[in-house]
Amino acid sequence: MRIMGLDLGSKTVGVALSDPMMITAQPLETITRKEENKLRQTLARIEAIIEEYEVSKIVLGYPKNMNDSVGERALISEEFKDKLERRTGLEVILWDERLTTVAADEVLAETGVKKADRKQYIDQVAATFILQEYIDSIKEKT
Repeated sequence: MRIMGLDLGSKTVGVALSDPMMITAQPLETITRKEENKLRQTLARIEAIIEEYEVSKIVLGYPKNMNDSVGERALISEEFKDKLERRTGLEVILWDERLTTVAADEVLAETGVKKADRKQYIDQVAATFILQEYIDSIKEKT
């Protein structure tokens, strides 16, 4: 079984997966859509990944404001969480994602990825950070 990490953007969803032993997170792909509210194909792709990789739980980035308040993007994530739970039947955990995109951009820059090329990877790297933070929090509890 694996855990899936998701970074929901206005037109993309970064996807990461844990290894089968749930120790590390790896980037998988970025799902792109033409409009923010067009989620049918995005949800269908997420379902296909769940089936292919035997995903047992989803961790969804929760973009709270820096002052810890809940803004518009966080409310959109809450709605997406509800859709995912209804459609997949899996538990979806909202996970604070503040600064993960900034960290992802820094890592891509440090590894030599050109600025023009980072856009295609940044969401899946951010999803990897979200998922790894969740995995690390589980390890701390045991």
